[in-house]
Amino acid sequence: MSANREPGSELRLAVVGAGARSAIARHALGSGAARIVAVVDPGSNARLRAAEAFECDSAFESHGELIAASASGLDVDAAFVTSPDDTHAEIAVALLHAGIAVYLEKPLAIEVADADAILAAAAESGTRLYVGHNMRHMAVVRTMRDIILRGEIGQVKAIWCRHFVGNGGDYYFKDWHADRSRANGLLLQKGAHDIDVIHWLAGGTSELVTGLGGLTLYGGIEDRRDNSDRTMPEWFSLDSWPPLSQTELNPVIDVEDLSMITMRLDNGVLASYQQCHYTPDYWRNYTVIGTAGRLENFGDGDGAVVRVWNRRTLYAEHGDAEYPVRGDEGGHDDADRLTVAEFLAFVRDGIATTTSAVAARNAVATAVAATESIRAGGAPHPVRPVDPSIAARL
Repeated sequence: MSANREPGSELRLAVVGAGARSAIARHALGSGAARIVAVVDPGSNARLRAAEAFECDSAFESHGELIAASASGLDVDAAFVTSPDDTHAEIAVALLHAGIAVYLEKPLAIEVADADAILAAAAESGTRLYVGHNMRHMAVVRTMRDIILRGEIGQVKAIWCRHFVGNGGDYYFKDWHADRSRANGLLLQKGAHDIDVIHWLAGGTSELVTGLGGLTLYGGIEDRRDNSDRTMPEWFSLDSWPPLSQTELNPVIDVEDLSMITMRLDNGVLASYQQCHYTPDYWRNYTVIGTAGRLENFGDGDGAVVRVWNRRTLYAEHGDAEYPVRGDEGGHDDADRLTVAEFLAFVRDGIATTTSAVAARNAVATAVAATESIRAGGAPHPVRPVDPSIAARL
């Protein structure tokens, strides 16, 4: 944050990457604690659209231009980096070394070396880095974590997560996400959320993974289009059903649309994560098993419930306790709003955060190892640990 900023004054923010996810920056405007002074995108139409949407005067083609302008008098405290995943490392490292705090959309990066380079830049520069793992602010996740911390199911021993990505065809197979050279795999883009939550609920980090998966449906659809002139909301439709009726998919599709992985954590917890991108419904189902019971969520937004079984029984549909999930009436937006508010307070005041850049890196390392395992026919892959000297400085 600028040394000349008056206490309580607005933070001055930039948005780097004007795609669909850049809309998260609107929550900073709604807070009244910040305003957006610049947008960055290599596409001229995207720059113009973003500058109009965020009502700012400065628009740049590259993050290098933004940094140069900042050095020449444009006052920028922090930046939302919502550019494609394969650009995260180059942009974040440069901004951090320039003294501009970073909100980095997850995943942190698509390769472990790049994720480590980002952490090293934050540690070396002392500039604040925040990774947008907004699921840590979702009410369903907080409800499950509170149950665990209260000891209602004892010590966690196993976690299972099934992720029904009903909107996967529209979200990930009509743009760069479908190209492994740009995204690596969807265990990073989509699965990094749940891997981070699994680690958080379990109180550990994956050390060994194995996985199976493949491109089982979307690779067979021949209707393709370069959609770089559009953003996801322009082509999204719940009427795109059944999945094989999808049209205008990305010209390159070589990521998996079905993945199943297992993880061994460093505290002995065993976990599994399954992800399918062509289910009719769209939600996550978690089961957490402990030494004194288990919990399971039914639904993952406002109106969902988390049920707990902690007595020996046969089939009991509603369990021994049931906790309503409240606070996600706006769905994804509620978690985004809380995440952005935490980021702004982190930049301004250096508060302790619910999210963790080191944990975000560990989610990437796990997803990369799992993707490598899938592509090696299920061979077990160790997860590269974070450099402890870097982690200690963040």
